[in-house]
Amino acid sequence: MLRAIGKTTPLLMESILKKTLSLSACSPKSFVIKDHFDFDKKVINSDLPIVVNFHAEWCEPCKLLTPKLTELLDENPDIDLAIVDVDTNIDLVHLFEVKAVPAVLAFRNGVVVDKFIGLVDANMIEELIEKLLRKKRL
Repeated sequence: MLRAIGKTTPLLMESILKKTLSLSACSPKSFVIKDHFDFDKKVINSDLPIVVNFHAEWCEPCKLLTPKLTELLDENPDIDLAIVDVDTNIDLVHLFEVKAVPAVLAFRNGVVVDKFIGLVDANMIEELIEKLLRKKRL
């Protein structure tokens, strides 16, 4: 990528690397699941624990929960956040028997270890995160 820019000075290269590294270190790793294959690759086969947020664009509680999940996971760089749109991933909705949104499932080593449905308070989300972190230490 930098070859296409042309000549880069060491100072410019250092500045680019620092910005890239600092941005990746500051934000939680969150991603949108596109399909079942993507889910298997990024969630089931992940070495890190993953919080999976099943949501819908039309869901008002989802619009409140997603930023709260992001905020709380920001403090835990060892846990990723996957976002699944229920309208475009019907097969995953059926596979995990999601009956209402928002629905949040916690995965470790490809297995669901905890879950909750609906808009919950920060304490419940923190308990889910703690459970994932505890399992990691075992």
